Amino acid sequence: MGVGAQLSVTDLRRSTRHPVDFRVIGEHRQLGDVHLHIVNLSAHGFMAQADQGGSPVSGLNRGERLVIRLPQVGRIEAHLIWNTEDRAGFQFERIIRANEFSTLIDTLQPNPRLRARR
Repeated sequence: MGVGAQLSVTDLRRSTRHPVDFRVIGEHRQLGDVHLHIVNLSAHGFMAQADQGGSPVSGLNRGERLVIRLPQVGRIEAHLIWNTEDRAGFQFERIIRANEFSTLIDTLQPNPRLRARR
């Protein structure tokens, strides 16, 4: 039996991503607090970007888990899927329900012109 998360990302890449500007502190079981700047979000995951160069998730490897807290959703676990020099992609451990996600986007994306039409 393999170690780490069993990740399935091939079909999830087509999910609509919403631009946001949200800073959150993730909890990692060994590293403790990890500061993230979330720049886009879908019901399946999010992308974080580094503020001043460097990696947004230095010290993390693919498949490692963070727990973050999102408005309207609460605590949710996310797995690191990919990491470049200045960006990182995470997949949520569960899909955020449509009604919760709509409220979350309304909270994080106050400019109605940036919101996807529903």
